[in-house]
Amino acid sequence: MNKAIEVALFLHLLGVAVWIGGMIFAHFCLRPALEDLSPQLRLPLWESVFGRFFNWVGVSVLVILLTGGFLLMQFGGGHATWQLHAMAGIGIIMMLIFGHIRFAVFPRIRRAVQAQKWPDGARAVATVRRLVVVNLVLGIVTIGVAAMSRGF
Repeated sequence: MNKAIEVALFLHLLGVAVWIGGMIFAHFCLRPALEDLSPQLRLPLWESVFGRFFNWVGVSVLVILLTGGFLLMQFGGGHATWQLHAMAGIGIIMMLIFGHIRFAVFPRIRRAVQAQKWPDGARAVATVRRLVVVNLVLGIVTIGVAAMSRGF
C-alpha cells in the first residue's frame, strides 16, 4: 500500500470514529443523563452540544467524502468490489441524513430555545434522536461491511 492510500485510509477512519463515536456517546451516555433535567435546562444544553458536535461532524463528513472518493478510485472506481460501493452508498445516505438534521431540524431546536418554546424544542430533539438511531445502524452496518471486505 502506498503512502497516499495509507494517509487517506487513516483520515477516513478517523472521520468515521469521530462521527460514529460521537453519535454513540450522545445517544447512549448524554441523552439518558439529561432526561432528569427540566426542558428549560435540557434543551439549551442540547442546542449547545449539537452546535459543537455538528461542526465536528461537518468536518468529518468532508474528510470521509474526499478520502472515500480517493480510495474508491484507487481500488477500481466503477469496477471496485461491491463492498466498496455499498460503503459509499450507505455513506452518502448517512451524509444526507446528517444534512437534514443539521440544516432542517437543528435550526428548529435553536429557534425553540431562543423563543423558549420547550415543547417545540423537545419534538425537534426527538426527531434528531430518531435520525441518529438510523445513522447509527447504517454506520454500524458500514463498519461491518468494511470489516468483512477482502477486496482491497
